[in-house]
Amino acid sequence: MSASSTFNTQEVRLWNNPQAQTSKTIKFPKTYVAAPEVTVGLNALDIQAGAVVRAKVYHEGIDNQKFNIHADTWADTTLYMAGADYLIKKPGDLDFQFGEFNTEFDHPLERPQAQTSCRINFDHHFVTPPKVVVFLKTIDAGRGSSTRIKTYTSGVDAKGFTIHIDTWADTILYRATAGWIAYPEDKEHIFSYSANTMDLRPWDRPQEKQQKDTSHRINFGRSFVTPPKVVVFFKTIDAGRGSSTRIKTYTSGVDAKGFTIHIDTWADTTLF
Repeated sequence: MSASSTFNTQEVRLWNNPQAQTSKTIKFPKTYVAAPEVTVGLNALDIQAGAVVRAKVYHEGIDNQKFNIHADTWADTTLYMAGADYLIKKPGDLDFQFGEFNTEFDHPLERPQAQTSCRINFDHHFVTPPKVVVFLKTIDAGRGSSTRIKTYTSGVDAKGFTIHIDTWADTILYRATAGWIAYPEDKEHIFSYSANTMDLRPWDRPQEKQQKDTSHRINFGRSFVTPPKVVVFFKTIDAGRGSSTRIKTYTSGVDAKGFTIHIDTWADTTLF
């Protein structure tokens, strides 16, 4: 892995000046011999109530010096704010593999379904089953219900895995895109972890701020020499109907041994 960083629409415009399309040119920390690979995932959303929850983050225009990152919505959805983290894989790095899956690869948005899965085959096989991280890039979920979506994996082996994008209860999921990152399970100086608000409380006792505080820090298990870069993405959202969809995840207190992760909402949003 070469580099990572974060992007938020408020770097380009204020939250109270919503736009359907927001983008920014990101310069790489160095000039590469060829264009690297980039993957982008959602980690913050503020969408007005009353419309379908529609948001996507993506990249384009990659060359060996820069790329453009986008956070968009469409139709009648008002996107006040969106945030994303991104990872850059330098040319020739064979340890990491990136990819993505869109539910429209399986079925059209006019025929939504609660559960969608697909077998992903790696471009080159690993020696042993790798670690696979999945995260949300695009959400298009129906109005009039809670926003419920999750992505996860099953059947990971050295050749590939099955990726899932699901909803539940009365939520209509028209389409979604999940990104994935695979890397050797014994890769040194890399750590991945999935945090859930239900690590701290049951889903039916929602509260505004979920924090793994100092006594519940996420520990790397093996110390780094210096504090590492940490990126965070959404992989599950369960937010109540009748209010704007407001959610963000971020970190604090990163050191060589661990960090604190936050999963927050604000105003009148209910985060289950």
